[in-house]
Formats: sequence, C-alpha cells, structure tokens
Amino acid sequence: MTAAGTPRRVARGAALLLGLLAAVSCKTSPPAAEPAIRTHIEPARQILTLDPLIADVQERTFRYFWDTAELETGLVPDRWPKPPFASIAAIGFALNAYAIGADRGWVTRAAARDRVLTTLKFLYALPQGPGASDAAGYNGFFYHFLNFKTGLRYGNSELSTVDTALLMAGVLFVAGYFDGDHAQEKELREVADNLYRRVNWPWSIEHVPDIRMAWSPEQLFETHDWRGYNEGMIVYVLALGSPTHPVAAGTWDSFTSNYYQHWGTLEGFTHLTFGPMFGHQFSAVWIDYRGIKDEFMWPQGIDYFENSRRGVLAQRAYAIRNPLDWAGYGPNIWGISASDGPGNFQLRYRGELRQFRSYSARGVSRVESFDDGTISPYSAIASLPFAPEVVIPATREMYKRYGQYIYGKYGFVDAFNPSFDYDDVILRHGRRVRGVGWVASDYLGIDQGPIIAMIENYRSELIWRVMRSNPYIVRGLKRAGFEGGWLDSTVVPAAR
Repeated sequence: MTAAGTPRRVARGAALLLGLLAAVSCKTSPPAAEPAIRTHIEPARQILTLDPLIADVQERTFRYFWDTAELETGLVPDRWPKPPFASIAAIGFALNAYAIGADRGWVTRAAARDRVLTTLKFLYALPQGPGASDAAGYNGFFYHFLNFKTGLRYGNSELSTVDTALLMAGVLFVAGYFDGDHAQEKELREVADNLYRRVNWPWSIEHVPDIRMAWSPEQLFETHDWRGYNEGMIVYVLALGSPTHPVAAGTWDSFTSNYYQHWGTLEGFTHLTFGPMFGHQFSAVWIDYRGIKDEFMWPQGIDYFENSRRGVLAQRAYAIRNPLDWAGYGPNIWGISASDGPGNFQLRYRGELRQFRSYSARGVSRVESFDDGTISPYSAIASLPFAPEVVIPATREMYKRYGQYIYGKYGFVDAFNPSFDYDDVILRHGRRVRGVGWVASDYLGIDQGPIIAMIENYRSELIWRVMRSNPYIVRGLKRAGFEGGWLDSTVVPAAR
C-alpha cells in the first residue's frame, strides 16, 4: 500500500469500469461530511417510532449489566443467574450500557460515571505479569475470565487479544462520552487513556505480521492468528491506532489477505461471509462503517456496513430455505451465532442422525457452517441497524410465539431450539418445554452487550457518534487504509 493511495485510485477506476459490480451491489449512502475531531458529542438523531418491544428489550438488557455487576469492583459476570466468573468482554459491553443508561435517563449521569470510574480504577490497579495465578493480565492485555473475588486470572483462561479489544473499545467509548469538566469525568478519562495506552499490541505478534489470538503462561502463544473477515477487525483497528505501542500498517494487509476465501454469493447475497452473526456485529458496535472503505472494499462497490446487511439477509434467506428442515425456521424466526445450546448429543431427527452442541459457534458461510436448530435472539436483534425491516418483525414474532418461555427479567434468554424435543436425554443446560423444545436458562453478558449497543446505534447513533471523534479509532482506520465518508473530513490529532 503506497502512501499516496495509488492502489485505491486504481481500484476505484476498476470498480467504475465494472459498473461498480451493479449486479451484486447495493451501495449505502455515506453520511454527511463531519467536522474535525470534536470536543463534545454531536446531537442525537432520535428515531421517534421505535417499536415498543425493541425499547423494552433495550431497557431490560441495560438492567442485566446494572444489576449483576459487582458494586465494589465493576466486574461483570460471564453469565447469569449462574455467575462462575467475570468476563472482560462483558465488562467492555457493560461500559457501553452505563453510558446508554445515563443518556436514556434510566440512571443518573452521576451514578453511571461513578460505576464506570469504579470499574476502570479497579481494572487499572490489578497486577499485570507473566505469572500463572498472581495477575489479571500481562503487557496490558487481560485474561478472558477473572475471579470475581480477587480480579485475578480465573482457572486456566487465556490472555485474549479480542476480549481485551472489546474491553478497550468500551473503555474508549466511555472516555469519549463522559467529556465534562466534573472532577470524576476528568479522572475517568485519564484512567481510560492509561488502560488503552499500556496495551503492548506488538508483543502479541509472534510471527510477523499477524496478531495472535491468545497467550497463556503454560502454553505461551497459541497457534491461531487473527486473519480473515471476522470479529478480529476491532483488534487490528485498536492496535493500529495506539499512540504508544502501535503495530505496523502492514498488519491490516495481512489480516485481509485471505478475504478471497470468504467473498462470494451466499443465499443470493454477494458479500464477505462469516457464519456466526457476532462476526458482523462486534466491531460495528463501536465503528461506523457506513461510507468508509479499505483496499479490499473499494473495487467491490460496497462498505462493511452494507456487507453486514447482506450477511443478515443471507441468514434470513437460509432460514426460509431451511435445508435441514429444522422446526420453527422461517422469515421471522431466524438468527444463529455463538450461543448456548441443548448439549453435546448425536440424536435422530426426522430419520437422520444429527449433531447437537452445547455452547458453540453456529452459522452459515462459504468457509465453515454449523446449524443444529438453535436460534439465538441476540443475533437477530443486534443486527437492527443493518436491516430493521427484517429484524423488527423477527423480534416481535419470537416474542409472540415463544415469549412466555424465552423472555424474562433481562429480555430474551440466550437461545432456544424448537427442534430439540427429546424426553430420553439428561439436560445440563437449560430446560425442556413441551411443544417448544429446549430453552436456555441463562443470559450471557457477551451476547447481551451487542443488543443494547446496536439498538442505541439505531435509535441515536450514540456509540458511533462518540467513536467517530476518537483519535485512536480514526488513526487506526486511516492506518488500515480506510477512506471515504465521514473519515475523509476527520483530522487525526497528534499523539500526546
């Protein structure tokens, strides 16, 4: 990639000569140009006709984070009502939720900033080091799971680059949201900045230029790198944007180097495919991809937002076609992602031996697919900004048909499976409901998080508006080669 951006100009010319791939493209309209980095948040774009059920889902999901977090530390359970340990990714989503709760008036701004500051200060004070049991992380990264009582590593959990990135994205968002002159907000911003700045992203690159997924004191770096279209996008943007420990710009080129394996037509929609819906959602919680494109997307004639929209529509089309003949699937009952499931069984379903799983990644793509009839409501609801015309009817239909079993204190439970209606198996997770199938008993923080965040991005673009002003996000996107839309008129301030 040249500094002058010549490949992008060539790509644009090729795209124009090909009619911007009109046969497979539905270009999104880029947002209006924005001014340079702002001190305060843009005014909200309030959608007044929000479906009442969607609004109720959002508030109940907020209550999950507000009610279940430890008041003294801010640690958030991986799941509820069985909270065995804290999840650092769930903490990142919780930070989003606290600011949204303040913005919506569900809690006061003072209460929200106090909860955020407690969380950030506790995390920053936790010990970092290479030991197996005496630290919460190493080189600024955090272990995937933390002990609720001590905040130290839980069990043999791994030092996770993506879960740390999800935490840091939430950290940067609240630093941008709490932008006032109050002493707590000033302290909050300082602690948040220090948390992000101490992450040593190059350390996570064992073999140049790819970022490793995980490290542990026992095994050191695991063999898998972040490469290809997936949730790792947020890892690379944050690593590229760091003012203290940035990775080389070429890491993004390597990350996207095997996109050709993922690009193609799935259920009639041409896009970069990824099976579980969370791969389309996680980085888009914080990054407004509308109108901005990298080297790969320019010749395709679409942006990543439109790409995710096509991913949503492809999943729905798959449910309508229902090639495995699962119960319940249809135009308004769809959504598969990583979620809880009924258990690890091989059972006969309509004359065929089928594999069922407990917690697992599920989805359909050009690269890898797995579908055992388990539907995760969050995978549809968190896609609201991408395709509201299909997400809202799906949310209402799931509530109408199964609501008395799957909708409760904190909104929709993690998953349900209308096809799993077996009397002769012992369930360790969830419960069997006659005529409904298997229903999860838990809410998962990492699945609740995208729900509240993406509903808010649909309602007011709150997270997107704040993060468009974040110099680290802007720098990371530009170093990855993104151009266009709001990004072209945003100036990257000099690093402090």
